[in-house]
Amino acid sequence: MSRNPALPDDLVLKLLEHPAVGRISVAYGRTWSDELFDVMAAHPDVSVREALARSGRVTGEQRARLIDDPSGQVIMALLERPYTRSPQPMPVWAYRKLAEHPKVKRMLSLFHPAELSPAVVAAFADAEDEAVAAWARSAPPSWEPEPVTAEQARAIAGGDSEWERAKLALEPSLTPDVITALTADPGPQVRQYVSMRPELSEEQRAAIDYEVSTDDRLPWLAWVLEADGEQLQRCVDSAHPGIRRSAAGNSRLTADQIATLAADDDFPVRLLLCECQDAVPADLVVRTYLEARVITRGQLLSHPAIVDADLTRYADSPYWGARALVVVDRNAPAELIERLSRDEHPGVRNWTAHDARLSGRRVLELFEDPETTGAAAANPKLPVELMVAILEAPLGSEARPDGVLVLGHTTPTHEPLEEI
Repeated sequence: MSRNPALPDDLVLKLLEHPAVGRISVAYGRTWSDELFDVMAAHPDVSVREALARSGRVTGEQRARLIDDPSGQVIMALLERPYTRSPQPMPVWAYRKLAEHPKVKRMLSLFHPAELSPAVVAAFADAEDEAVAAWARSAPPSWEPEPVTAEQARAIAGGDSEWERAKLALEPSLTPDVITALTADPGPQVRQYVSMRPELSEEQRAAIDYEVSTDDRLPWLAWVLEADGEQLQRCVDSAHPGIRRSAAGNSRLTADQIATLAADDDFPVRLLLCECQDAVPADLVVRTYLEARVITRGQLLSHPAIVDADLTRYADSPYWGARALVVVDRNAPAELIERLSRDEHPGVRNWTAHDARLSGRRVLELFEDPETTGAAAANPKLPVELMVAILEAPLGSEARPDGVLVLGHTTPTHEPLEEI
């Protein structure tokens, strides 16, 4: 119920004091009146205020009201993007004040400008603090590491630290003898990193004993992100998954290159393509969402490719996850949502249970069903008197024995789907 957008303001405040509520979840389920936002912004629990600063349902002007929060956690949450694909920026004055915060200045070197919103970077570029302004312009010598000399590179390559040798493998300028030594390094991460160097041919890469798994988090390769023309095509066609993963983030990809990467057999390539490119097919975004088990998968549901896509074609899919996604289609008729609320799979019924297109009578039926009670509690058609009753009901000592763990109805990590 903490995510119910129709929960009256006075019940939100009661909910925050309820011993069974997850306070952070309250920040993500609703749009906020200025009056209620101000009450929440003064809440003594810093996790509530931090969640408010990260909420995609909060306006930029409201987020700016947290600019004087005493907690560094909240301040850093204002610096980073809210948990939504298209967050509203704060006013320029707020970012300029943020640039003066000691913790922001201390932590800024850990971020690349591309990791923060354009509004942050633009405001910081005009900051009075020259270090902050230089960071935003991405050009200050003081912010860039000193290039490794040939002597230093040879010393690191022959050293005992695998982490240092792996970091060295990504250095833009290395002598041939150092590259040769790193390709035969005993450390698997060192060989993995050096195999992604731009000087190597496909044959030379294949000769290196490296492995790349689906779960490996590989660094973005600047030379791939900046590639164009024939070099970019070679990256798209490369047999190395790490190079193709970086290619998925290149802003110069053509329609044909996007189509090639969309059919890639490496799941992270397809995921990164969806996360970085708007011009991908809706079916790819849906399939990627259904296969993904990453924490950011929910952001795919606001991808431009599916925001206005016809998802009703999945209503009779053999895969329950695809049927559940019909509720994301804002144009899906109420009759179809009602039908899906009676689907044989509890996962589909749970997805539909919170949909406002359901009739009030059906919402109450779903609330009475132990398998969908929780999801129905988030439906805006839930009667206010029932919301009050839920808050006033005594807490049971044990969970219902007939409860259903809907999260258990999933596929293994990144398992390809046969048909959706």
